[in-house]
Amino acid sequence: MILAAITDAVAPGSSLDDALTRLAEAAREISGASYAAIGIPEADGDAFSAFIHVGMSDGLVAQMGPLPRTHGMLDAMLHDPEPLRLPDIKKDPRFRGWWPSAHPQMSSFLGVPIVGQGEVVGAFYLTDKIGAPGFTDEDEASIGLLAFHAAAAIESAAMFEDSRTLALAEERERMARELHDALNQSLFSLSLTARAASRHLATDPERTAEELGEISHLSRQAMTELRAVVDGLRTPDVDRDGLVPAIRSLAQLMSRVHHIEVEVVAEGDPGLEGRAEHEVFRIVQEAMTNAVRHAQAAKVTVSVLNGESLEVVVDDDGVGFDPDRSSRGRRLGLTSMRERASSLGGRIVITSSPGEGATVRLEVPS
Repeated sequence: MILAAITDAVAPGSSLDDALTRLAEAAREISGASYAAIGIPEADGDAFSAFIHVGMSDGLVAQMGPLPRTHGMLDAMLHDPEPLRLPDIKKDPRFRGWWPSAHPQMSSFLGVPIVGQGEVVGAFYLTDKIGAPGFTDEDEASIGLLAFHAAAAIESAAMFEDSRTLALAEERERMARELHDALNQSLFSLSLTARAASRHLATDPERTAEELGEISHLSRQAMTELRAVVDGLRTPDVDRDGLVPAIRSLAQLMSRVHHIEVEVVAEGDPGLEGRAEHEVFRIVQEAMTNAVRHAQAAKVTVSVLNGESLEVVVDDDGVGFDPDRSSRGRRLGLTSMRERASSLGGRIVITSSPGEGATVRLEVPS
């Protein structure tokens, strides 16, 4: 569970909020807490730059109002690198008893700082252990291990946010050039043809009709070109587009960024539920990333086949590897993929050997 949470949090394409949410959910499940949160303080001031919490309904959160600031116990965990366990948070002298009226009345508490490069960069906050009066040594050790890796996950996600901002600016500039180049000629032709139709309207109705037909054709062409450019700006989104379109968008993105050929072959609609679609997408994303990062592949093929079960195959022509003796980075990724597949009642079969490329085959009940 800890390993899967870590690999999830550092998955390529993870935003900081995504990483923190996955880590908070993992911490809550590992420790048996009713509520879990991760706070990342601002560099200056008394506010959090990010505060992600899990365990409360949207309705309850709305009733409580604005997110908390760095005060009381929340602030205390940001100044001490040591974990803290309390049977009742309300009895600690640092507790400030001014929760919003809708706030749950919490008792047992486990706070674990997140330390990166010798400094506290955030903290886990866990409250109200389910079925027990307080958190245990084992809980503290488990969350401490999660916090140890969380620092790297947070740094990775923050770096991704920075690089994504730069990449987005560069991509938008490229798209603007493409938009200009693609539409400028079409719009210029439209303008000339419209002028010609206007000149011939009174004297040559037949020629005017031909030119109006050309205007219609040029308009449809311009719309198609515009749609292609706009689609290029969209990031993969399973909820918005569905599994196969999101995989196609990911393939286009990987192809542009890494200058490799990525082909997607799909048959029909997989018909999976939301969570299952997300898990399958993450597996495909991890397999494609491995092909680029570790295999140095020139071509990747993703096949989505629907039958008695959903079968997704990611095949690359890279350097290959021994699945039983893979590098630590790849091993973490393979473990994460297998855990995701298992959670769906499916399985993953990986076929590869040095110099022979690799095939990742996922089978999920449909």
